[in-house]
Parts: sequence; C-alpha cells; structure tokens
Amino acid sequence: MTATTRVIPRAVVAAPSRSLRWIATDAFTIAWRNLLQVVRNPQLAVIDTITPIMFVLLFAFVFGGAIQVPGGNYVAYLMPGIFVQTVVFGATGTAIGLAEDLQKGLVDRFRSLPMAPSAVLIGRTFSDALRNLYTVLVMTVVGYLIGFRFDGGLPGALLALGLVVGFGYAISWISANIGLITKSAQAAQGAIFIPIFPLTFASSAFVPVASMPGWLRPIAEANPVTVVVNATRGLVSGAPDTATLVAALAWIAGLVVIFAPIALVSYRRRA
Repeated sequence: MTATTRVIPRAVVAAPSRSLRWIATDAFTIAWRNLLQVVRNPQLAVIDTITPIMFVLLFAFVFGGAIQVPGGNYVAYLMPGIFVQTVVFGATGTAIGLAEDLQKGLVDRFRSLPMAPSAVLIGRTFSDALRNLYTVLVMTVVGYLIGFRFDGGLPGALLALGLVVGFGYAISWISANIGLITKSAQAAQGAIFIPIFPLTFASSAFVPVASMPGWLRPIAEANPVTVVVNATRGLVSGAPDTATLVAALAWIAGLVVIFAPIALVSYRRRA
C-alpha cells in the first residue's frame, strides 16, 4: 500500500511536466527555425528594419503638420499609435508564414516527426512576436531622434512596449486562423488585411476619435486598437489610466483565449 501511494503521485505529476517541457522545447525549436529564416534572408532583415523607419518619418513629417492633436505635439501622439499599428501589420506574417508552410508541405513533415502538434503554431506566433519586438525597438530609436520621449520613465516604457508586443502576439493568433483556412500565401496576405485595415485606421492610432464622423466614433472607441493605443499613450506620458490599461490587458488575454484554441483545432484538421 505504501509503495503504491508513493508511485502514483509521481506518475500523475510527472506526465504533465514532461508534456509541458515537450511542447516548450518543440515550440522553441520552431521559433528558432523561423528566426533563422530571417537571419539567412537579408531581404527580410532589411524590410524589418527599413519599414518602421519609413512609417515613423512619413507620418511624423508628412501628416504631422496637418493633424491637430491634444497637446499639440504630434510626435508624442503618433508614436504609441504607430507602435500598435506596426505590430498589428507585423502579425500578418503569421498567416503568410503558416500558409506558405502548408502549401510547401513542410507541415506534413513536422507531423511525421515525434513533436508536439501545438508547437508549430506556438513557435510561429512566438517568433513573430520577437520580430515585432525588434521592429518596435527600431522605431523607438528613430522616435527618439525626432523628439519622442518616454515621460513615464523606464517602468512605464517597459510596460508600454510589453503591452504593444503582447497585443501583436494576440493578433498573431487571429492571423494564424486565417493562414490555416487559405489555400496559398498570396491568398492569406490578401485575406488578413481585410480585418486589419479597418481595425488599424478606424482607431485613435493617428487621429483623435473626436475628429471622426458621429456614426464612426462609437465603433472607433470600442476598437481594441484604440483601447491599446490609449493605454500605451498613458504609460508613455507618465499618466496611465488604470481602467484603460485593464481593458487593454483584457483585450489581449481575451483574443488569445478565444483564437488560440480555435487555431489549434483548425491546425489539426487542416494538417
């Protein structure tokens, strides 16, 4: 009886632990493979570097003089919005990458290996989150060169960047679902921008919601992009609004909780 009571708890505890380590190890391997693709393809690395610089400079100097914002400093207003816009656009790479791997039959090869099925999606979304982090850091450097500052100090800056990258990660799971249901990388690229463009531009990312038509304002205010942008602005300015920050975190958690399981089920069915 004593031997039995000692052995059973060990088996019960060890199995989930081995399973989690298995998933984490395989997901890290897939993420590393995806990041190596960027390193070995200089064109992707250049695009990840040049694109955010172009966005910051174009919006700051082309539109900055024409758009009136609270406080009058458009660069300070712009940077949180362009952070969020860039990670949302960066998350579209999840759909394109998954669709491309499916089209080439690479996912079938993964399925033939003794690896965790969920690792393909977890690794893909994690690697895309790291790419988004790199992009945001590049934009931060460029923003500092044109006058942007984190007035909330280092803690506020870290929390703001974490919030932005976390939102990009949540959007990656939506993107993953689109990549799994499309027939090719080209179709995935077209399909993902259908929801992304309204989300990004019908928000407070670039202009105040108050400047929009009356019928559009409630939609823009409820837009998760607006919520995350406003929360980020509060952290950047050093005057965070707790309710807005909680709402932004709730959006991030909710999107992952809803779309990650759907993507995992779709992956098993598609692959």
